Amino acid sequence: MAVILRNTLIVVLVAAGLACSSSPDVVNPSVEQRFTRAKELFDEEDYLEAINEFTVITLQYQGSAFAADAQYYLGECRFERGEYILSAFEYSVVRTSYPASPRVPDAQYKLGLSYYMQSPKPVLDQQNTRKAIDEFQAFVEYYPGHPMAADAEAKIKELNDRLAFKAYEAARQYERMEYYRAAILSYDVVIEKYHDTDYAPMAYLDKADLLVRRLRFREAESTIKEFQSKYPDSVLRSRADGILQKIKDELEVNRGDAAGTKIERNDGYPAAAGAGT
Repeated sequence: MAVILRNTLIVVLVAAGLACSSSPDVVNPSVEQRFTRAKELFDEEDYLEAINEFTVITLQYQGSAFAADAQYYLGECRFERGEYILSAFEYSVVRTSYPASPRVPDAQYKLGLSYYMQSPKPVLDQQNTRKAIDEFQAFVEYYPGHPMAADAEAKIKELNDRLAFKAYEAARQYERMEYYRAAILSYDVVIEKYHDTDYAPMAYLDKADLLVRRLRFREAESTIKEFQSKYPDSVLRSRADGILQKIKDELEVNRGDAAGTKIERNDGYPAAAGAGT
């Protein structure tokens, strides 16, 4: 849709640009003059008029030294207007159409930022969150010395935390609904995919606690020991110690392996909406 709208706009702007060039006040302005005027409009925050001028440059002067800069500023105009879908498209054109331009690193960062600005609350679909992570990771990988690399890394962490929270809440929801196997598997997703977030240690302990309540003591013990190995300085260490002590007490009461090898029969996924375990 963004491409269709842009192509429609291009046709209109080309006609407008030709009409403007034939006016008595401006007779065949050079590409440099056009770019200077477009940049002035941008600096004055007249983004719509700036878009008109920058678009004419990208169409009529594609091979000029100003084309890549004009394309980049199209993205900037759209970004400043809060049109993040369109800004993402314009920045991506810089990367694909002008790969040798010095604007590419900045365009790559702003591409990630455009998706970042569209990233919704954790309860909603996170497609744009994942796109933002991908673009920021590409930026950091290719341009680690860029002044915005640290900011991109911070945003990657923030967005990963958002995804981890969504996965963690899904696990908790399964547990509340008594879909215990689904809950355990969802805790494992948090542990494996988001191990460097604050939700992974919590997932370890919630999983272990659930396993204890399901009388799966050996698995719970293994989970706690793995937590202790990975997060020896965690603020949750006392809770882990408490769960581990409970496991030891239960194993002692139930004479060790006999209870530790108990097999559950009622853990499972929902068969259909509203179904029980």
